[in-house]
Amino acid sequence: MISIRIQKLTKHFGPVTALHDLDLTIEPGELFFLLGPSGCGKTTLLRSLAGFYIPEEGAIFFGEDDVTRLAPHKRNTGMMFQSYALWPHMTVAENVAFGLEERKVGRDEIKRRVGEALESVRMGAYAERKPNQLSGGQQQRVALARALVIRPRCLLLDEPLSNLDAKLRLEMRTEIRRVCKEFKLTTVYVTHDQKEALSISDRMAILDGGRIRQVGTPREVYRRPGCKLVANFIGETDFLEGKVLSAERGGVVVETAVGRFEGVLGDSTRVPATGARVTLSVRPECWTLSREAPARNGVKGRIGECIYLGETAQYDFRVGEQALKIIELNPRFLDQSGRGELFASAARDDVVVLTE
Repeated sequence: MISIRIQKLTKHFGPVTALHDLDLTIEPGELFFLLGPSGCGKTTLLRSLAGFYIPEEGAIFFGEDDVTRLAPHKRNTGMMFQSYALWPHMTVAENVAFGLEERKVGRDEIKRRVGEALESVRMGAYAERKPNQLSGGQQQRVALARALVIRPRCLLLDEPLSNLDAKLRLEMRTEIRRVCKEFKLTTVYVTHDQKEALSISDRMAILDGGRIRQVGTPREVYRRPGCKLVANFIGETDFLEGKVLSAERGGVVVETAVGRFEGVLGDSTRVPATGARVTLSVRPECWTLSREAPARNGVKGRIGECIYLGETAQYDFRVGEQALKIIELNPRFLDQSGRGELFASAARDDVVVLTE
């Protein structure tokens, strides 16, 4: 296992700066995700790690080795592309063996390692098939075996599940995590799929405009977004604008157009001044509906439209001119649509105060 260290990394494409002075450390054996909107720099960063792009400034270290300007084939990384990039005229075994043949590995060793790699992804019985005889999920497993067979120092995955249907994506999420942990691989994984990242990553980085906006575990990023961009990108949330009445690291009291709220800072290093304008973020599932007025952090309104989803219901909760999205587990208030007023409240720890 190796760590990956990125120091002051900057990459330009003509007048466009794709990566701005990035600093990031990925721990040995970590399954690390890069997320962000299109054009945020996540694929540029992944391809810089692979050696396909050479940065203008900064450094990349695999363990203690500086690989910043090393050619891709000398970095010994396993790369898995969105398209899988399997040779259609080769069998499954020949596809997996390709990287070993390029490295001049002996025939007997190739046969042994190809067999081990295919068994590790549960494709041993398909060694003689051609790619067009496989399902999308099976092709994805072959591409993963091909990346693993060279025994890479780290594994780089560029949206590997985007071509699969929803059911296969769910299955392969678990499979990729199992393989990465079994082989003790430091893995960097680019995706647009937030659920994918939340469900299997150890940590993640949210990028925007070539800059890292937040790094943390899935729970940290979801529960404590550090800025409005991260809160809006990861999951769904209700935003309330307001003015700070009092603030300290332990908590912030904010006056909004629909009432007074006490919450916690998303970024504890940024304590707003009294009177500052801030944004409150409350996840839809964190609201609690009741017929009784709460002691604090509550608003009074009516349920507008509702969508029944079986185990949950999604409400359009109207508080004057403000619309809140509320998700209720084991729905109790479905019959209240268009009827009398109700109260919605959120716990202090579920009200995140954002200063940017």
